Amino acid sequence: MATGKNLRTWFEGHWHDGDVMVMRAADHGSWLGTTVFDGARYFEGIAPDLYAHLARVNRSAEALMITPSVTTDEMFKIVWEGLRMYPDDVAVYIRPMYWAIEGGDLGILPKPGATGFAVSLEEIPMAAPEAATTLTTTRFRRPVMEDAVVNAKAGCLYPNNARMLAEARSKGYGNALVADALGNVAESASANVFMVKDGEVFTPIANGTFLAGITRARHMTNLRSDGVTVHETVLTFDDFRDADEVFLSGNMHKVTPVTEFDGTHYQIGPMTRRTRELYWDWAHSDAEKGA
Repeated sequence: MATGKNLRTWFEGHWHDGDVMVMRAADHGSWLGTTVFDGARYFEGIAPDLYAHLARVNRSAEALMITPSVTTDEMFKIVWEGLRMYPDDVAVYIRPMYWAIEGGDLGILPKPGATGFAVSLEEIPMAAPEAATTLTTTRFRRPVMEDAVVNAKAGCLYPNNARMLAEARSKGYGNALVADALGNVAESASANVFMVKDGEVFTPIANGTFLAGITRARHMTNLRSDGVTVHETVLTFDDFRDADEVFLSGNMHKVTPVTEFDGTHYQIGPMTRRTRELYWDWAHSDAEKGA
């Protein structure tokens, strides 16, 4: 089900208007959950880090034992062909995806080379700079590699995220601050997380329990280039209670300010605003445009 409007779908060699049916009932991805996707953004006529997102969907497919069927270069051309159907002044969510079509051994393993592929484009606005969220704890945690395919952006991981969000919403909060298997902070239910203390920026170290995002890495590079000290380290919930600022980092909205964590309140501070400003400056100076 789409969340935006003005949808277009690339499937079986060309673009279609609307939200096209692409998967059959007996496809392996339908009944055994072998689906992967990635998300990128088009806004103000640019698509920052698009190539990196497209490359990651191929890596995700390999991690889920699905054979990638489209090269990153081919995907880049397909996506830009679709984006040219939209005006520069709209924001578009770009979602390439793979799924396994047939089962191999015992029907459980995906059959090599039997891969479905589609790209979905839908118009979804970017959030306003001051559009903030709130956080609470959740009893659900991020899995480890021994339990789940955490090195892929896989659809089968998201029911756990949905449980986190549902619990947070039931408590009156917008999102959940989530622990890893050891009880340290990993990310939120929908995005990576940063905190600010005494003018320095901190983010949970990538420990294999969550995807260390492309936008997360871009913020770290931008901030360090701006002279800000950025730490990747082990962080506890008490560290976040003691923070000066907290913000989320994700592809959908790039920077989302956090104004509360379980009764601890924050201002939308200068580092949060600077992170967003640096991202937009970088995006327009190093924009990825279609050939």
